[in-house]
Amino acid sequence: MAILPIVCIPDPILRETSTPVETFDAELKTLIADMFETMYDAPGIGLAAVQVGVPKRLLVIDLQEEDDAEGKPVKDPRVFINPEVLEESDSFVPYKEGCLSIPDQYADVMRPDRIKAKWQDAEGDWHEGEIEGLLAVCLQHEIDHLNGVLFIDHLSRLKREMLLKKLAKGRKDGTITM
Repeated sequence: MAILPIVCIPDPILRETSTPVETFDAELKTLIADMFETMYDAPGIGLAAVQVGVPKRLLVIDLQEEDDAEGKPVKDPRVFINPEVLEESDSFVPYKEGCLSIPDQYADVMRPDRIKAKWQDAEGDWHEGEIEGLLAVCLQHEIDHLNGVLFIDHLSRLKREMLLKKLAKGRKDGTITM
């Protein structure tokens, strides 16, 4: 396994629409393993393949929610290949989102709190399910990446510009590294 470099804005690959995964082979499984290692190292809870320079419809998620008994993160790695949102709830929730491709920047984004989705696993088998809470928010965020959309695109123009100025200032003064 390897830690891959994470692509950051303004790299134009982040605006590309990713192509479907068609081959489920050892190379794909290696990419998935490398993506998990990269995500854990960053650290993050979700990573789309395009964020490591591979514009394929693949993403990994691990919410790493705390174990009540010991307070340690419990790993629950999930792979979503060729994911699609089939239905969205009418109720939206705000969630403070961040992104490994937009380091150290966070903003509240409104998203449906429940979705119905379908996806393939690493073997190519299809799954469908109702997803809610943080997993629903994270899955929608990562699917946006597959469609060339960033979380900042859900913000007002003023909030987006303020966030990008803050990012540029952090890069300039060295408080934000990439």
